[in-house]
Amino acid sequence: MNKKHFQPFESDNKRIDFFVTLLPFLLILFMCFFFFLQPDRSNEVLSAVRSFLGDAFGLYYLVIGLFFFLLSLFLCFSRFGEIRLGGREEKPKYSFFSWGSMMFTAGLAADILFYSLCEWISYAEEPRVLGMGPVQDWASTFTLFHWGPIPWAFYLVLAVAFGFMLHVRKRSRQKYSEACRPLLGKGTEGFAGRLVDLLAVFALLAGTATTFSVATPLLAEVFRTLFNIPMSERALTVLILIVTCLIYTYSVMKGMRGVSILANACTYLFYGLLAYVLLFGGEARYILDTGFSALGRLCQNFFTLATYTDPLRETGFAQNWTIFFWAYWMVWCVAAPFFIGSISRGRTVRQTILGGYVFGMGSTVISFIVLGNYGLGLQVLGKLDVVGIYHAAGNMYETIIAILRTLPLSSLVLLVMSLSMIAFYATSFDSIALVASQYTYQDLAEDEEPAAGVKAFWSVLLILLPVALVFSESSMANLQSVSIIAAFPIGFVMLLIVASFLKDAGQYLEKEGEGDDLEKVGHVGGPVASSKADNESNASFKADNESNASSKADNESNASSKADNESNASSKTDAAGKAAAVSRSDDAGKKEDLDMSDSMSDDAIENLIENWERAYGEG
Repeated sequence: MNKKHFQPFESDNKRIDFFVTLLPFLLILFMCFFFFLQPDRSNEVLSAVRSFLGDAFGLYYLVIGLFFFLLSLFLCFSRFGEIRLGGREEKPKYSFFSWGSMMFTAGLAADILFYSLCEWISYAEEPRVLGMGPVQDWASTFTLFHWGPIPWAFYLVLAVAFGFMLHVRKRSRQKYSEACRPLLGKGTEGFAGRLVDLLAVFALLAGTATTFSVATPLLAEVFRTLFNIPMSERALTVLILIVTCLIYTYSVMKGMRGVSILANACTYLFYGLLAYVLLFGGEARYILDTGFSALGRLCQNFFTLATYTDPLRETGFAQNWTIFFWAYWMVWCVAAPFFIGSISRGRTVRQTILGGYVFGMGSTVISFIVLGNYGLGLQVLGKLDVVGIYHAAGNMYETIIAILRTLPLSSLVLLVMSLSMIAFYATSFDSIALVASQYTYQDLAEDEEPAAGVKAFWSVLLILLPVALVFSESSMANLQSVSIIAAFPIGFVMLLIVASFLKDAGQYLEKEGEGDDLEKVGHVGGPVASSKADNESNASFKADNESNASSKADNESNASSKADNESNASSKTDAAGKAAAVSRSDDAGKKEDLDMSDSMSDDAIENLIENWERAYGEG
């Protein structure tokens, strides 16, 4: 089907929601100037707000995370799992690989490569980790925990809620607030709905800024290493951001076809890199053994890790890491689940959740097992002092380059990783730009795409805040603060969406159940089986009564018109014997109610007539 494109700000300017579009734009401009002009002060403000939310409301983030994971299992294995996101017989639009590739690459930007290679280093000297046991055992376990079931539960639960809204209810307002309509009602178009949409856009921009600002310097370091580019890290990072913006802007202009092609290419590059490290890095046995042990340890201690709050604040591990990662995934829940829901048309809730865990979470786990355990193996086996390099360099980017330099044909590996990161960025921000563009419209049909001008506007806007954060030279902690702050209000919205979905889907299932019951009895508007009273009053002819589709009035006329019976028989006895067997011209098209032989006794005939009279009266 050809997508319809619109020309905003001209003939279709009435469809544009200027409030939700321009207010975030003005706020981003203000924040950019603040970061440019007052970098030190801006970092102090971020740090103070992050410290307050993480310390005072840390439990809030942890409870939401565990709730979403348990809810994903409930939705998958309950009656909700049977709901198809589309028509009852509709088939998935995309193959499992294309669907999974778009979901994986849209849900995880290039930061998965960054964290896969270096996150275990952050845990190597954490008191909390060291107190639990050897780094060998727990560093790899925590990486799987922070990128495993709970984060993907955020995505998948909201994805089925948005998919239900789009493909089952056919809602034309493709916004966060529309998913809350079952609870907000008319308030969806009022202040409450506007507030929900504004919070969603701010969270989306915060997630974009954090991702770009964290991982892009690694890409800059790779280019400097490969090509000896005589530029400062900051200038090169900004240049990469601009080039990446151009790539994903071009892709998003091509619509879903461009996104699908780019996602498939990104997935092939990603798995090619993992296969090379596993097969030619010389640590295959260690990587697989450590990964398998980490999976088992995660399963054994999952609920202990998910509920750890560090109540005495002895290490601050939960506040510094677990809460940050939950917040990081929550701010990405504006764009990624909406995109996953839109491409899941034709799949059931169960297929979407299980498929997401298998492909999305499975690919994430494989990345951390292969890339993370490769670097960890170099450290614990004494082949490279990775932690020492980190302390000497003072940043993760040079440390990652040192790890990858130990691989055969390391320059080729760095080049493939660079291409993978660019593809990840482009695919991720394709989906973000599409979702943000949909927010611009007050209504947008399911098969419509936003206009090119709107998508270009959001493509540029998404890159401004990351550039500002790079110029302010924000620390890793302050970059994390952006996500934690934005995730605080969006958590309430996520809970509201879930409650709305459960209410709306529950009503849908009740209606579907009533329809199934009607199909079992008969077709609506057509003949219906005989009533219970009819069956009880005429037990001896139950089979005949159940197959009789004629109306009660016709049955009465067949049973009680003695005059007609007498005129069609030579005697009263003969008339009684043939009362239910005589076929008149106006009953020719109906099934005969009674077909009795002349050999029946008079007593049997009398009993039959009495039963009919008790059931329908003598009239």
